[in-house]
Amino acid sequence: MSFGMPEWGVMNGLRLPAEFRKQIEGIEAGTIEPVRPRHAATVVVLRDHAEHGLQAFMLRRVGSMAFAPGAYVFPGGSVDPRDGEIGLGWSGPSPAEWGRAFGADEQLARELVCAAVRETFEETCVLLAGPTGGTVVDDTRGDEWERDRQALLDRSLSFAGFLDARGLVLRSDLLRPWAHWITPAIEPKRYDTRFFVAAMPAGQRARDVSTEADRVAWVRPAEAAARGRAGEWPMLPPTLATLDELARFDTVADVLAAPREIVVLEPQGRIIDGDPYLVLPEDAVRYDA
Repeated sequence: MSFGMPEWGVMNGLRLPAEFRKQIEGIEAGTIEPVRPRHAATVVVLRDHAEHGLQAFMLRRVGSMAFAPGAYVFPGGSVDPRDGEIGLGWSGPSPAEWGRAFGADEQLARELVCAAVRETFEETCVLLAGPTGGTVVDDTRGDEWERDRQALLDRSLSFAGFLDARGLVLRSDLLRPWAHWITPAIEPKRYDTRFFVAAMPAGQRARDVSTEADRVAWVRPAEAAARGRAGEWPMLPPTLATLDELARFDTVADVLAAPREIVVLEPQGRIIDGDPYLVLPEDAVRYDA
């Protein structure tokens, strides 16, 4: 099951398949204990295109994935316990500053930022790191980079070890906090996800390298949102909400300069007129049928 694939509904929510009714009723009655969500990070990589304007990099998850199969998503994934290693090279806003932005303690904030940069590299080859705090890697192509990427994927190499071996520091200043979504309690797989935005580094190239995706695309946020709402591109509500927000901006610089107040957004399963619905938070973008 996945809450991102139901029929679009009204009342700031989505109508769910009938099988969700027992799950919703069980949680409301206290007979079903929701799965504890795992911490995760998602990064919206953005670029300015000469012809098409602001674009975001998106991936389509393969149909065999347990969570959100076939959905269009941004790069990201779960926190690895080693993402919090203190010895990791770091430049930019401190973990404490990120913690204040996302309502997290310093350790979790460090893990989230590291997971954001690591997962983006693993899934796209885009690396938000450089030899110094004022530079960024300009090319991540080649066999040696691919060996390192594979070692990160199979967890034989930690992200801190990867940066140290290459003499790099994580550039936390290249990221901006954007949103905080928690997967609904009715889902068997749940994630407590912080969303980041970042500009595509000059000289680098986002590539189709993730085994979890079967298609990638650079797309204007408004176009992607329209495809999602039409059902052409299946999407989770947080993805669609993020695209709707980004569609208001003209350039990457505008996005990065936008002030953000991060609030926790967690859709709720509800029975409405006898039917199961996923009701979106009031602070989320409203959806119309």
